[in-house]
Amino acid sequence: MPFLSGAPPFRPENPVFAIILGNTLLSTVPGVSGAGMSPEKTVLTPVLDSELITHGEIRSRKWKPNTPTGCPTPAVITRAMMVLLGMEPLFVNAGLTTRPVVPCLDVYGEPGKDPREGDAVPRARELFARGEQVGRFLSRSADLLLLGECVPGGTTTALCVLRGLGIPASVSSSFVNNPVALKEAICARVQERIRAEDAGDPLDVIRIGGDPMLAVAAGMVSAFKGETVLAGGTQMLAVAAVLRGLGKKVPSVVTTVFVRDDPTAGFAATAATIGTPVYYVDPDFATIGHEGLARYCMGEVKEGIGAGGAMFLARIMGKSEAEIRDRLLTTVSGY
Repeated sequence: MPFLSGAPPFRPENPVFAIILGNTLLSTVPGVSGAGMSPEKTVLTPVLDSELITHGEIRSRKWKPNTPTGCPTPAVITRAMMVLLGMEPLFVNAGLTTRPVVPCLDVYGEPGKDPREGDAVPRARELFARGEQVGRFLSRSADLLLLGECVPGGTTTALCVLRGLGIPASVSSSFVNNPVALKEAICARVQERIRAEDAGDPLDVIRIGGDPMLAVAAGMVSAFKGETVLAGGTQMLAVAAVLRGLGKKVPSVVTTVFVRDDPTAGFAATAATIGTPVYYVDPDFATIGHEGLARYCMGEVKEGIGAGGAMFLARIMGKSEAEIRDRLLTTVSGY
């Protein structure tokens, strides 16, 4: 397929690329997330990835921005596109266990709790309202909000929210082998709690089984007055589903073909159920000349921290496919 599956009906002049950072304690459950060197260290990934995107290196800790197999973190892709475009992303702290080391807009949330044990996001409505404040603020200067996220373990909370909203979804994973059975077991426990409360309101579903990113993202999109595109995989489908449930306009989503082609994710079917238009980015990593990036084609990592959206933005802002691939290869080869 071509680099982009379709051309959007807009050409932004003043885009803002925002990335919401958050944690869910589900990422520390062994086997749930591959976004870190160990389950315990997954909570550090948003802080370290944001540092890598900002500075081009991780200064606060000794940390290699690759998986044990040599597959580059998607933060390297996002970094490459920000350099190519001469842009700085806006990081939004929705609720982290560790204080960020780069400038962030802070909505003063808390990390998501384990939804099997109690409410995951007790202040979901408050975080949604604060997200709306951010969306209104950004509307004053930007005509496109491209919104990414970094929440290790977030595909599991997304599954809980999608199912809680009555959508028969499955979700992707950063692992090559999606831990479907573990996610389903967690989700089943959470659905019992949702049914026990007869929770039909989307923000109550987030409160019970979601993560702070979902509430903040939904609020930002709800209030932003220009074009909005959600940059990510199945987690962003959960945001779109929440907005639909609230009676809001359903935004477009952009993701990579690696998410689309994950047979365990059912991405296209879920997007169709929600009614969200989707753009797919195909950077053809199999031929780019880097063994680590080629692992994306094998199903490793797939997407994250707005990587697909960053490539999408570079293309619609006039950068050629050759420029994008050259910048990616140059950046990734430096690690």
